[in-house]
Order: sequence, then C-alpha cells, then structure tokens
Amino acid sequence: MEIDGREAGIKFSASHMIPGHSKCGRLHGHSYSIRLVLHGEKGERGMVVDFLTVKQTLRAIAEEFDHRVILPGNCPHLKLKLGEEVEATTQGKRYIFPAEDVVIIDAEESSTEEMARVILEMLLQRMTFPPNVKEVEIGVYEGLGQSAFASSKLR
Repeated sequence: MEIDGREAGIKFSASHMIPGHSKCGRLHGHSYSIRLVLHGEKGERGMVVDFLTVKQTLRAIAEEFDHRVILPGNCPHLKLKLGEEVEATTQGKRYIFPAEDVVIIDAEESSTEEMARVILEMLLQRMTFPPNVKEVEIGVYEGLGQSAFASSKLR
C-alpha cells in the first residue's frame, strides 16, 4: 500500500540548515512531501490498512513541521539556547527565532535522511499497525528528484 504525499496533500514547507556544509550550511527552505509504503498482506475488509487513518496521522505530523525552522538537537556543530526564543549559533553565525516557530528534532542533522527517520519514528509512536503489516517505509521529498527513505520491520 502506498500514499504519495505530493498527490495526497501531505506536505509541509520548512527551513533548515546543515551546519558545516558548504552550501546547505546557510538557512534555506524546501517544500517537503511525505510518502508512505506499507508492506504486508490484505487484512480486514480486504485492505492492508485503512488509508484514512494513516493519512490523518501523516497530515498531523506534517502540520507540526509546516512553516517552521527545523533544527537538529544533537548537532555537534550547532549550539542551541532554549527559552521564549531559540538562539542557534554555528560557525560564527547567530540566529534568533521565536520558540513557537522552531521544531527541534532528535538528530545530529536536519538532513532529509534524518527527517525521514524522525517522521517514521513519530508515525510508529502514534499508530498501531495490524499484524498483517510487516514493514513501514517513509520517504521524504525535499524537491523533485531529491528524497530519502527510512524503514522499519514490524514483525
């Protein structure tokens, strides 16, 4: 079973940076979309799982990132000070963001690869998949032709 976020409207726009990278070290943004693939057999009512439930959960996750700055909480090249504002310093640059405009992810980088892993973990925390689902795969597209995937075997 597949849900293509570009077609299904499971998208978000956000900015990020990859400290230390020659080009991506600058604050910049993308229009992301999320793709889901579930591997398994048909279960109840002849479906792998109900599209509606999965789409609602993915849309809620996308909404948490939408129009925000995504910062990696464990990046060795980025120092964060948290409060009413988030101060981020890296390589001689200092950024100040309102706290409500920032999402700090549990990752060393805010790369598309890490975003896919984080979104997969969020999905697995929020949904219980039926026993017929054997593997969950999340793809994050940061633009046409640029994507990364993470997967987890369930059984």
